[in-house]
Amino acid sequence: MRERDNELETLATLVVDCGFHIHKELGPGLLESVYEAVLAHRLAAEGLKIDRQKPVEINIDGIVLNEGFRADLLVEDKLLIELKSIEKLLPVHGKQTLTYLRLMNLPLGLLINFGAATFREGIKRIANNYQGFVS
Repeated sequence: MRERDNELETLATLVVDCGFHIHKELGPGLLESVYEAVLAHRLAAEGLKIDRQKPVEINIDGIVLNEGFRADLLVEDKLLIELKSIEKLLPVHGKQTLTYLRLMNLPLGLLINFGAATFREGIKRIANNYQGFVS
C-alpha cells in the first residue's frame, strides 16, 4: 500500500510541476482543450500513459452507462486530472472531480484551473478516501 501511495504522489508531483511550467509559459486565458493537449503531450514525453477524455462509467440498477461524463486526463490509470480555464474555481468543480473519483474508484485527483492568475491559486487536490500525502 505504501509503495502505491509513493507512486501516486510521484505522479501528482510530476503533474503539478508540468502544470506549473505550462501556466508560466502560456499564461491564463487559453481554451481548456489547449491546456489539456499540452499537458497530455508533456506527460507522455515523460513516458507516462495518458488517456484523454476518458469515459466515466455510471453503473446504476445493473445498467452501465458510458456516455455523459468524460475525465479530462487519466495518468497511468491511477491519477485523475480535471482541467478548467475559468476565472475562479467554484465548489461545484471540486464536487465534479470527487464524483469522477468515486465512479472510477480512484483515490486522488488534481483539479487544475489554468485560468487563475497564478498556478498556486488554480490547483486543488481532491481525495477519495486517500490518506497519502507528500510532506
